Amino acid sequence: MGNDDFGGVIGRTTSESEPWWPDPVLPPEGTPNVVVVLLDDTGFGHLGCFGGLVDTPNFDRLAARGLRYNNFHTTALCSPTRACLLTGRNHHSVGMRALANFDTGYPNMRGRIAHSAGTLAEILHEEGFATFAVGKWHLTPMREASAAGPFTDWPLQRGFDRFYGFLQGETDQFHPELSEDNRPTPVPRTPEEGYHVSEDLLDQAIGMVRTKESLVPERPFFLYLAFGATHAPHQAPDEYLAKWRGRFDEGWDICRQRVYERQLEMGVIPPGTELAPRNPGVRPWAELSGDEQRVACRLQEAFAAMLDHTDAQIGRLLDALDDLDLADDTLVMALSDNGASREGLESGITDTFRWFNRIPQPLDEMVRRIEDIGTRWSNTNYPRGWAQVGNSPGRWYKSHTHAGGVRDPLIVSWPNGIDESVNGQIRSQFHHVIDLAPTILEVLGIDVPDAIKGVEQQPIEGTSLAYTFGAEADDGSTVPTRKTTQYFEMQGNRAIWADGWKAVSMHEHDPLHAFEGGLDEDNWELFHLDSDFSECHDRAAAEPERLQQMIDLFWSEAERYGVLPIMDRSGNLFAGHQTPGTPASRDHFVYHPPLARIPPEAAPPLGSRNWVMRFEVDRPTGDEAGVLLASGTFNNGLVVYVDVEGHLVYDHNAFTTHTILRSEDRVPTGPSVLEVQQQRVRRGPGRAWLLVDGVPSAEADIPLVPTMMSPIGMDLGRNPTGVSTAYVAPFAFTGLLSLVTITTRRAFPPDEEVAFEVEAAFLTD
Repeated sequence: MGNDDFGGVIGRTTSESEPWWPDPVLPPEGTPNVVVVLLDDTGFGHLGCFGGLVDTPNFDRLAARGLRYNNFHTTALCSPTRACLLTGRNHHSVGMRALANFDTGYPNMRGRIAHSAGTLAEILHEEGFATFAVGKWHLTPMREASAAGPFTDWPLQRGFDRFYGFLQGETDQFHPELSEDNRPTPVPRTPEEGYHVSEDLLDQAIGMVRTKESLVPERPFFLYLAFGATHAPHQAPDEYLAKWRGRFDEGWDICRQRVYERQLEMGVIPPGTELAPRNPGVRPWAELSGDEQRVACRLQEAFAAMLDHTDAQIGRLLDALDDLDLADDTLVMALSDNGASREGLESGITDTFRWFNRIPQPLDEMVRRIEDIGTRWSNTNYPRGWAQVGNSPGRWYKSHTHAGGVRDPLIVSWPNGIDESVNGQIRSQFHHVIDLAPTILEVLGIDVPDAIKGVEQQPIEGTSLAYTFGAEADDGSTVPTRKTTQYFEMQGNRAIWADGWKAVSMHEHDPLHAFEGGLDEDNWELFHLDSDFSECHDRAAAEPERLQQMIDLFWSEAERYGVLPIMDRSGNLFAGHQTPGTPASRDHFVYHPPLARIPPEAAPPLGSRNWVMRFEVDRPTGDEAGVLLASGTFNNGLVVYVDVEGHLVYDHNAFTTHTILRSEDRVPTGPSVLEVQQQRVRRGPGRAWLLVDGVPSAEADIPLVPTMMSPIGMDLGRNPTGVSTAYVAPFAFTGLLSLVTITTRRAFPPDEEVAFEVEAAFLTD
């Protein structure tokens, strides 16, 4: 504030002057707090209060003192839904057409939210709110997610006072890559000490709220709590895994029928709704072999345990709000970012990075590892048959623009703002995730500023659903939706909703076989959602004129909201170019330890290239041992270390199949240069060598070299994730590691290397 804004009088002395203080920036007394709880890959039919078979007493508790929305929609994918939620604009409009991993060179996909689309946090912060982001972010270009930044699109730079969580699209629940505010931070406990990231997130979220209430109770708060659950890997504490043993032995056909019947009984779906037929690729349960059923059940049990455990954390949050006497005056919105995921394929998978690498997993291997499922020793996802149960009663999955991808649960609770007479009711007005930000702003009485930090702001594109809070809105036909039109586009899949009708076209049936045809070759379906909730009856042939009107409307909305260009057969629209100054554009990497963990997208692409690693070490006594470099986890990765007997060891871990090289002689006392080399063939095996002070010391064939290794990045001088069981993590190097250099040479043409990155990023989100 300059002198021109001063409201007092300045004389020659204080006795001749009058002081003045600006009014504090605080919302009016009685302004509610706001909590947004975001789940990941949780389908419409997963929560107990939406008919699901998993115990979710705390989500149910929230619904019992609020409203459930059964006609609520998202974008079908992670980063885009989050961008919509936080800005109130469509994902293409703000530059987040798909995942934050990519910048395609077009305005609709920059991998970051445009600064002309201010976030709720940026708006509320300027109105006096304390703003907290806890959990998954995935709205920063992944190449900027390391300790070096830049931090332009980290949570603190987008309006949040505090951040604790992970920046990637997924993480290992027992070994997350955590950041606190603008810096990486270590995991506070080990799995052996009882660590799980969901519990850690709640510890931090509750701590932030309690601190704020203790020190600045005048300020309301906005808490954005985004879980990693229930995204794969499905991992939970042992007691939760044990609880769900045998609970799904009836199989997915019977379980899906039970969910459907529960939904009808609860009124979560309209009377007369049909249960959609099995999706292609989902076999009848009775046709599975005994081993296939055993593995499938155990994978579903792991998912249920994870959701159950997450619900317990919601209970901790609700209890904390009660204890602080904040519950009645806190607006809580709970939702999922997209439908249940099909990434586990037809049979499920215990190592998800097999799927990302197009490497099938033999059934006998899954049977052999069945006791690992759901624990820190696995990286699992369930079969598509269970995913369709979670998306009941609809069709298809996450990333599709049919109901299975875009229709998601929404719960809204606000005891002081929603009359208790409507508690537990269901709202059926059509709405979309872009409608939540304008709802929050309307409730708070806050207008979107014309500019934020000097940047002129785009118009809000969502429609507030606050009108549905009243008792009269219980019947959607009496109080119809105020929404007129909503488009959908994801990976070339398209849809348009207007006046109760929906036209939908599937372009991408499966990411592994995507982009093979042009958009004009895709079929369009037409559904009257007001009478066909589960999209079972295609009216396209019966009403061609209406269908054409809807298709024309889609293209009109696509131009209006920056959807163009849409991905067709050209996969390179996702990857764009390799930006100068980023790891993918370099072949030589020099590291000066100690360094915080380097996220995968900021680390050398060790899976897709040939490489040479050189370590300059000093072992003054000759007894020093420990990890020099590690990447990945027990499930998949690699590690270089000096063992306790003084030998150099390279352990290449491909889905728990270890290829181990050990130097013939001990690493010498004092300074030395240790070297590991690896070469590979396209999509196949490799060969590795060890050298000590330039002298070859070991070599071996590596049967399988995965292109994409892990969602967990690279550590120097330690290995907290335990890639190998030959040592006790983190097995920090006790000597001096002064310099690490890695030189890479491409094993694939640049376009093909980028295509691998594209596929893997889509499949991991």
